[in-house]
Order: sequence, then structure tokens, then C-alpha cells
Amino acid sequence: MAVDWVGFGYAVLVSAGGIIGYVKAGSVTSLAAGLLFGLLAAVGAYLASQNPKNVWLSLGTSGTLALVMGLRFVNSWKFMPAGLMTLASGLMLVKIITGMLMKPHTS
Repeated sequence: MAVDWVGFGYAVLVSAGGIIGYVKAGSVTSLAAGLLFGLLAAVGAYLASQNPKNVWLSLGTSGTLALVMGLRFVNSWKFMPAGLMTLASGLMLVKIITGMLMKPHTS
């Protein structure tokens, strides 16, 4: 089984974003959300690495972040951090959905 390196990289990016938000702005909310969603993304990448059909946690995590950060981006029009996370989460969604459509799903 192939390791989901893209998923693990995304998890690191999300976690790093939370840590940077805390360091630069003192935002405990950014730290907590970044670490929580980074952990969820890492667990999702691990589950997808074990079973390529098990993408639901990754799909939910990246979908939620794409929606929340997309709304923040539309309200602020600042690329950092909301635009970057919207872009990264959107790309993860495309990767996951493309993978779901390309692989046959037999029971």
C-alpha cells in the first residue's frame, strides 16, 4: 500500500499554520484549531495509506477547512493565511475526489 505523502504534507501545513498563528498573533484559537485539524488530517492520511478507499476523514477535514477558510478569505481578501489554506484544502479535495472516481469501488 502506498503512503499518502500528500496527505501527510497537508497535515504538516495545517499544523504549522496553527503554530505560526499563535507565534505571530498570540492566537490560542489558531493554535488549537491548527493542531486539531492537523491531527485529523494526519490520521486521515494514515487511514488512506492503510486502505485507499478509507478517505472519509481526509475528505471531511479538507472540506471543512476549505469552507471555513474560504469564507474567511472572501471576507478579508487576504491571501495569508485564509487564501493559502483555502487553496491547499481545495487541492486536497480535488486529489481525494479524483482518487475516489478513478478507483473502482467494489464491496
